[in-house]
Amino acid sequence: MRDMEIVRTEHLCKKYGTGANEVTAVRDACISVEQGEFAAVVGSSGSGKSTLLHMLGGVDRPTSGRVFIEDQDIYRLKNDQLAVFRRRQVGLIYQFYNLIPVLNVEENMALPCELDGRRVDTEYMKELAAVLGLSGHMKHLPNELSGGQQQRVAIGRALITRPAILLADEPTGNLDTRAGEQIMELLKESNRRYRQTIIMITHNLELAKQADRILTIEDGCVSESREAGIR
Repeated sequence: MRDMEIVRTEHLCKKYGTGANEVTAVRDACISVEQGEFAAVVGSSGSGKSTLLHMLGGVDRPTSGRVFIEDQDIYRLKNDQLAVFRRRQVGLIYQFYNLIPVLNVEENMALPCELDGRRVDTEYMKELAAVLGLSGHMKHLPNELSGGQQQRVAIGRALITRPAILLADEPTGNLDTRAGEQIMELLKESNRRYRQTIIMITHNLELAKQADRILTIEDGCVSESREAGIR
């Protein structure tokens, strides 16, 4: 049961370049996502969806507008404060995994806690490993894993700090169909099991239909899709 707004943007804009070279990647985006919601943002390449996601995650400061996470206006924070907030409250999953090649699965998953100087909740890590199907692979290096397994590690790393929101940037885009379907099931499971709020960007409408709700972005403009999610 959702009971509170966890993410809100107010007239969010991002521009790159100046003068004749100025490009507006996101324009006047006003969105709201509730706690425990699984929202998909659909758009073609160059539509502004990755820029939007990065602003929601505190990675890329907007040109104008505001982003609130749990009622915190994140871009009023100083850079060092924002880095700490991002590390603790935002889980990021990228298309190309971004695992550290010299660290094993357990060490990659624990990395956000280590960087924050916090003790890893070993019982929670064991639970995540079981849910993600990684229990037998915790000492393996990334190059000893399949693409799908590496993406599972990336999901575990994003969840280990119990973030307020999980942002997934084309999480199945580098995987074959079967592995992509498994990753979608894992995202839906984390949404159900942990009431994890998820915002996923994708160019694939069929994947987006598995979310609770679809937002569409075109030429930097965000709108609500009329297509209902299919769970």
